[in-house]
Amino acid sequence: MKKITTLFFILISSSLLAQIKGNITSKKGDPLSFVSIYLDKTITGTTSNDNGDYELNITKTGNYTVVFQFLGYKTLKKNVSVTSFPFALNAVLEEEQVVLDEISISTQENPANAIIRNVIANKEKNTDKLAKFTAKFYSRGLYRIKNAPKKFLGQTLGDLGGGLDSTRSGIIYLSETISEIHQQKRPKQFKEKIIASKVSGRDNGISFNRAEDVNLNFYDNNIEFGNDLVSPISNAAFGYYRFKLEGTFYDKNGKLINKINIIPKRKNDRVFGGSIYIVEDDWALYGADVTVTGAQINIPAVDVLRLKQNFNYSEGNDAWVLISQTIDFKIGFLGFNIDGRFSAAYSEYDFVQNFEESTFSNEVLTFAKEATKKDTTYWNKLRPVPLTSEEIKDYVIKDSIKVVRKSKKYLDSIDGVRNKFNWLNPITGYRYRNSYEKWSLTFDSPIDKISFNTVQGWNSTVGLNYFKRENDKGKWWNAGLNVNYGLSDDRVRPVFYFTKKWDNISRPIFNFSAGVETSQFNYRQPISSFYNMIYSLTRERNYMKIYEKTFARIGYRQEVSNGVRLNTSLEYADRKPLFNTTNYTIFGKDHSYTSNNPLDPTATTAPFSQHKIWTFNAGASIVFGQKYLSYPDSKINIGNPKYPRLYVGYRKMFGADNSNLNSDLFIARLRQNVNTGNVGLFRYNIRSGIFLKQKNLAFMDYLHPNGNQISVSDGQYMNRFNLLEYYKLSTNDKYAEFHAEHNFRGYLLGKVPLLNKLNFHLVAGAKALFTGDQKPYTEYSVGLDNIGFGKWRFLRVDYVRSNFNGIQNDGFMFGISLFN
Repeated sequence: MKKITTLFFILISSSLLAQIKGNITSKKGDPLSFVSIYLDKTITGTTSNDNGDYELNITKTGNYTVVFQFLGYKTLKKNVSVTSFPFALNAVLEEEQVVLDEISISTQENPANAIIRNVIANKEKNTDKLAKFTAKFYSRGLYRIKNAPKKFLGQTLGDLGGGLDSTRSGIIYLSETISEIHQQKRPKQFKEKIIASKVSGRDNGISFNRAEDVNLNFYDNNIEFGNDLVSPISNAAFGYYRFKLEGTFYDKNGKLINKINIIPKRKNDRVFGGSIYIVEDDWALYGADVTVTGAQINIPAVDVLRLKQNFNYSEGNDAWVLISQTIDFKIGFLGFNIDGRFSAAYSEYDFVQNFEESTFSNEVLTFAKEATKKDTTYWNKLRPVPLTSEEIKDYVIKDSIKVVRKSKKYLDSIDGVRNKFNWLNPITGYRYRNSYEKWSLTFDSPIDKISFNTVQGWNSTVGLNYFKRENDKGKWWNAGLNVNYGLSDDRVRPVFYFTKKWDNISRPIFNFSAGVETSQFNYRQPISSFYNMIYSLTRERNYMKIYEKTFARIGYRQEVSNGVRLNTSLEYADRKPLFNTTNYTIFGKDHSYTSNNPLDPTATTAPFSQHKIWTFNAGASIVFGQKYLSYPDSKINIGNPKYPRLYVGYRKMFGADNSNLNSDLFIARLRQNVNTGNVGLFRYNIRSGIFLKQKNLAFMDYLHPNGNQISVSDGQYMNRFNLLEYYKLSTNDKYAEFHAEHNFRGYLLGKVPLLNKLNFHLVAGAKALFTGDQKPYTEYSVGLDNIGFGKWRFLRVDYVRSNFNGIQNDGFMFGISLFN
């Protein structure tokens, strides 16, 4: 009864606040969603919701001309005399009759091509009219799911926030934002201040519907829409599209509108399909109704994305401005069938001459005070697009559920079910939760950490971890104990750890750990324990070389200013060599394991002598010109693609038993991803280091480039050499390594008949290693990415050729692509 009363109150309050309200349908009686409704001679108004309902706020009674505009339908003007509120005004729209003029198709040149050329030639003029402006932005995000699975990867999914009905279908996400945006063309700048934000069923109300994320401008050559897509009015448009004039019609002001069908030349290119509408003589966009597939944006889970934009004429600056936009999507993957819509409405445009110097900064998003705490009355008054009955119901139900699910009684009942202990838990793992007090105790399964190496034999790790969340602003701490045991060397190695974080703004993190552990000689741990186990047991290839250290370490890291994050650590360690204790294997029987000495695989001696030493590390990660988002309780860094990321660090080894083991090392790293538009993506990673003095150090303190001796890649294409033996070119002198790669995506292969149907992506790469005491090592590669079928496209294969000291080698690398 309480839910029904609340629902009734919301509906009544919404009606009382409405000024002009009504419903919009087609002649067939179908509701029309996202129709633009505004007063004549203005560019400010509202839009209809999914049910065709709308509300248009006006301040006083009088005579008005209300305009209804929707792509594909004739624009309708209605003259009304408003004497009282609310004022009901329904509308029935008639489909636009697009006429193809016989004269226009009798010319020798395709008339559509001539229109597109005019649009391209006038892009600068049209965008200059919108060079600087402020506007109000409203966004609504909605996800629905159909027949949701009850479990995923063995984990129960529950009711996904309370939005599912008996068929496990319903709304799983609903959010709204109202923002003020500032935009500038030269230099390109964007700033958003969220005035109000709301998420169904959540306390904090923080919606992630950002205006910049949906700032999709067809006048740009490339549009970020899941991936960089080539605009149909790009300067290179004729290389990717064919154009067909479907017909023309006149808008409400007597302007001739051309409807142009855009046809991709190649199916899997990063392009749109559908129609765009062009204003004759102005050569400006009047509207767009386009689609892309998951294959075109390299997101296989996506079935289709549909984008619609509506523009209106602004008399003040003789420009066509965007007033509404919708993005509809369908996703089907791993049993999940999701569809939804992100809708946006722009209003209250103010075209300014100049912005103040302080208007734009690296902070591109802020929240107004109390933005997430606006009540129903506020939203009903300012929401430009009315809620549908389904959305109203979702808010009511989830707000009620939210109160219940925060209670101690409910949380204890949920924990009671999840905390049940069974006889398999000592093997599979167990977690005890106290959700109300916000802490948990976890026992990590020994099965998850089973491994094999020739030093420890079969070994595994069990762990116990306590986690406590202090608040919702990022303050937490945890402590735990991991105990590793090897059957062959009969050695127990415990490690205790403690970590604390204070907030989500500068993210200060303190950690302490102490105990006994095994570590690879290369501190970057280039060899997966899983791959090492497989190769050892099946091919007697024990690539991973380890030593033991008894240690105590403290560390601290924090962002000290925007884009600059410092990290420091201090460790005391007693380091001792280890030796093979087993030659066990499953298939091989010739006992051809190498020794645990990375300097000499045939030696039975240790690569270093046991010693004690202190290690101090200090470093700074620098993101030049870093852009960031300021949420009420957190700061989210989004980088700046114009500039590279730099890391500089210093390592000092001191206090060793043997003073020759003490050393000073400076290191640096520079990396960047460079978007080259329709040509693809280029990325590079440069690392270098130098010792102040070249000394005979302990081998684990050398600089070790990441090598690879297996034919399966773990996805770290920019951090390792594909054919280099793991410790072949380790050095205690200066060194530099360079990794570069260009993924052409569909730029080249998409133009090859038949081959373009496979939608593979060509990848070319180059690597080089320079050391002060060795000759250069180089690698070149060419490969295919996005390999697979249907929605399963995450495989990659590369042919690699290396050269060192005049000796060439080659091979194939197979792996999973983590970066398309």
